[in-house]
Amino acid sequence: MDQIKLNGIEVECIIGDLPEERENEQKILVDVSLDIDLEDAVASDRLDDTVDYALLVGNIREALEEAQCRLLERAAGVVADVCLSDPRVESATVGVRKFGSVPGLGSAEVRITRT
Repeated sequence: MDQIKLNGIEVECIIGDLPEERENEQKILVDVSLDIDLEDAVASDRLDDTVDYALLVGNIREALEEAQCRLLERAAGVVADVCLSDPRVESATVGVRKFGSVPGLGSAEVRITRT
């Protein structure tokens, strides 16, 4: 199986459970790894035969902005659902990283895989 990896997708959204986190957007970073057969794209060299990165990133941002998740776990699930909405994607591994949520902790990250 082939893979497409999109790393460091920056998203400004409401995320967190504390009252101040429900009022102010925070930056999170999202990484996605898609398991997909790229044979057609390799042969044709056409965007129509693969995942449009710009469109996918836009859809991920939009979904997270609308979802206003409390947990990183939920945010990762939202992103996985977006990735899997393309029928060519067989599985998606998603990492969501948030900074400054715990004093003295550089970042917290949740990573999930869905098929």
